[in-house]
Amino acid sequence: MDIFLVRHTRVDVPPGTCYGWTDVPLCDTFPQEAAQTQQELAPQGPFDAVFSSPLTRARRLAAFCGYTHPIVDHRLKEMHMGDWEMRRFEDIDDENLQRWYADYMNVSTTNGEGFPQFYARVTAFLDHLRQQPFRRVAIFSHGGVLLCAGIYAGLFSTQHAFEHLAPFGGILHIQLSPCSEESL
Repeated sequence: MDIFLVRHTRVDVPPGTCYGWTDVPLCDTFPQEAAQTQQELAPQGPFDAVFSSPLTRARRLAAFCGYTHPIVDHRLKEMHMGDWEMRRFEDIDDENLQRWYADYMNVSTTNGEGFPQFYARVTAFLDHLRQQPFRRVAIFSHGGVLLCAGIYAGLFSTQHAFEHLAPFGGILHIQLSPCSEESL
């Protein structure tokens, strides 16, 4: 199965702001960025199915690319930043922040998710997708989801994941073999 994961375009929040599950506005450059993504994605279709995170920044790009009614799946949301949502890292007064900085792959955000929970959520979606009869799929989502999918597909390791973060509006192509529920 060919899966094309599309990261949303740039968001209009101050740099260094945690905005995982928050529905934030897009930059005013959305039309230009979305047109570039649409141009890069178009040759990859047609798709048997199109999925999207429920967050507006992903659904709006899907609609711009011609997919006004994607299948919305909550497992495709970005990592939940908990108490840190919509706060700038430099303004967070939480002793857990230093633990998270030191080991963000294993330490959870305060009242949010850790990478293991986030990865499990995304891979549960991908495991389910592999059981479907699709050959080509588009997924409109977030940078963290694309990283999880790349790790899952064996494109890169967790240690080097952030070196492979797709740019805003970027596309990650992975290939997964179909499998039965018994093999999961």
